[in-house]
Amino acid sequence: MKRSSPMEAMLAGNDASQPLIELRKVTKYFRRKSERIDVLEGLDLSVPSGDFLALMAPSGKGKSTLLNLIGGIDKPNAGDVMVGGKAISKLGEGALANWRSRNIGFVFQLYHLMPGLNALQNVELPLLLMKMSAGERKKRALAALAVTDVEDRAKFRPAELSGGQQQRVAIARAIVADPPILLADEPTGDLDRKSGDEILRLLKILNAEHGKTILMVTHDPHAAARAKRTLFLNNRTLSEEPEA
Repeated sequence: MKRSSPMEAMLAGNDASQPLIELRKVTKYFRRKSERIDVLEGLDLSVPSGDFLALMAPSGKGKSTLLNLIGGIDKPNAGDVMVGGKAISKLGEGALANWRSRNIGFVFQLYHLMPGLNALQNVELPLLLMKMSAGERKKRALAALAVTDVEDRAKFRPAELSGGQQQRVAIARAIVADPPILLADEPTGDLDRKSGDEILRLLKILNAEHGKTILMVTHDPHAAARAKRTLFLNNRTLSEEPEA
């Protein structure tokens, strides 16, 4: 699965000391009628290539919003989101969608697999956005399923898979386009401890052996301990210590 990705090509001409992901004074709020709901305020974040970072906070404190900003799903009200030296928060919707499809892999708590498609077809979905033959799509999808150790479940539909197997298929879908960055939002939150530990081991392999930079949102200290480092979302910004 390891090859030169669009992000790696873009980074090749940049200063090696530059972070892969950098947020500068990012503020995000939402409007509910006349009420302003502040989520992030003046937040700074620097993530080097190859990092495995856990982001911890209780539910409703803005962890998923932060991932959505880094993944280009949402835009800040103020500040800049830089990835590979590119200000993605300044991109138009079309350019952003194209950038995201090639450079970001998303892993969700509830898998979001299409129930009417088998595992192979689910993994192929991101490749439909690219100019690629059906044969190449199948080859790439099978390779991703092999990396996540569910190649033997290629013809199974989601309802025929365990929760852990469904999450492995979802991770295969996230890596099938070989993006340099994986954003995992509570990836073990719907699994028992044994299945969750297997998913965490897989994420560590993808980080250590396949060079993926991983940001994982979690409220579970056991999951966060598998990352290289942990930051805590306190009072709408990040710190190295949990809120007192």
